[in-house]
Amino acid sequence: MAMRHGGNSPRLARAAKPPENSTSQGAVRTVPTAAMRGLTITARDAFRLVVAAGFLAMLGANLPGHLSYDSVAQLSEGHFHHRSTWGPVLYAWILGFFDGIVPGTALYVVASGLIFFGGLASLANLRGKTSWVAVVIVVAVMLTPQVMIYQAIVWKDVAFATTAVGGVICLAHAAKDWASIRRRGLWLFGAAVLLAVAAQVRQNGLIVTMVAAVALGWIASGGRWRRGVVWTFAGFFAVVALSQTMTVLSTPPHTPKSQSGVSTGIHIVQNYDLIGAVALDPAYRLHILAKAAPAPAEVIQSRAKLDYSGRRVDFIDRDPMLSNAFKSIPPEASEAQWIDLVTRHTGLYLKVRWEDFRWVLAPPVIDFCLPIYTGVDAPANLMEGLGLEHRYVQGDVQLTNYASWFLDTPVYSHAAYALISLGLTGLFLLRRQPADIAMAALQLAGVGFTASFFLISIACDYRYLYFTDLAALVGLVYAAVEFPWRWRKTPA
Repeated sequence: MAMRHGGNSPRLARAAKPPENSTSQGAVRTVPTAAMRGLTITARDAFRLVVAAGFLAMLGANLPGHLSYDSVAQLSEGHFHHRSTWGPVLYAWILGFFDGIVPGTALYVVASGLIFFGGLASLANLRGKTSWVAVVIVVAVMLTPQVMIYQAIVWKDVAFATTAVGGVICLAHAAKDWASIRRRGLWLFGAAVLLAVAAQVRQNGLIVTMVAAVALGWIASGGRWRRGVVWTFAGFFAVVALSQTMTVLSTPPHTPKSQSGVSTGIHIVQNYDLIGAVALDPAYRLHILAKAAPAPAEVIQSRAKLDYSGRRVDFIDRDPMLSNAFKSIPPEASEAQWIDLVTRHTGLYLKVRWEDFRWVLAPPVIDFCLPIYTGVDAPANLMEGLGLEHRYVQGDVQLTNYASWFLDTPVYSHAAYALISLGLTGLFLLRRQPADIAMAALQLAGVGFTASFFLISIACDYRYLYFTDLAALVGLVYAAVEFPWRWRKTPA
């Protein structure tokens, strides 16, 4: 039977066309699909896949996390809701919160990792495109001990670094989405929460809030400086108020007011400076201490040289006579003697501070400064109540060995990361797109945080400047996301 159609009718001609994948003259016609042509992976896809793979690798290699005495003590506080240390009460509460859902620290490590790795993956959204250079850079970052191992160490220093970096990344997203009130508000809320946590888990973490607030003012100013000042102060005080509220709500009932981490820390720094001054200049006399407590002052004067080291204040406790002497001196006398050192012997004070600072910034022997920690270790009576056991298995040994390959290289150099941050700050401020201002603030916060240890350093542990290194690594990734750069000052 013949098919009836008009030869000149386009509509009928198209209707007569065999359907896709139909049989015509004994052959099967197949339309190529994306799967048959081969899956195309963009640089942005690869970037996110690398970050996701790094997150899973970190969890697989480290769960349920690594805990030292400090970790277990704070976990115990959070679990039993009872203060026993002068560590940050908010951090103990956070550990206790996750421990209440899943006993131990595994869930906490997962949540903390999501903040960091999620923030890192989101950097691709801050730029108009993603380069393959960024994929290479992020692979290298994933392989560093700072990411592969440190993200699973349950220390307040790691929590501070993670929340501080996450908070500033949220600020960068708010800057990019500033025209949308809803998205901007959500990002700013996330930044405030994370920066509030950061300000509480490290006493000098408020430096990050201050720098971020200035960046917020710059971003919001729109060229009007008064508007910028209002946003700066509003942002700063909002974070401070939220931070204080968090601490009040997380403080266990009946906590003695005398347990202040800040006041205790200041007293330790002052005594450390005094013993350092006597050790570095035996001619310096502790005349104020001698009036208040002659015998203990004489012990300090005679034994300071034996027990002082810029490596850490803990060496004082190895000498019972010296530690007991400090305990016998009224705190107000120690404070007056320290003020005398700072105001009347400033050169000696700066010499002492430099000796302490150089050990934390660029330790002559990094092995002395706890560059890595794996496993679980604390007094048995402290761990038993939490259901924890001592752990240092083959996997922990392998992780420690892996980290050791990076020791004595720039990967473990705080000074190198600080220089990187300074260079990145200059680049970001030259381009000055909205997100760049926030990321420049992150770099300056890292450098400022490092500088603050000139005044407060009491030990050279690598973890103290972990934030500096993490901020620089995140800055490197962000700088590489869009490469080569487009040098324009309009939003990306």
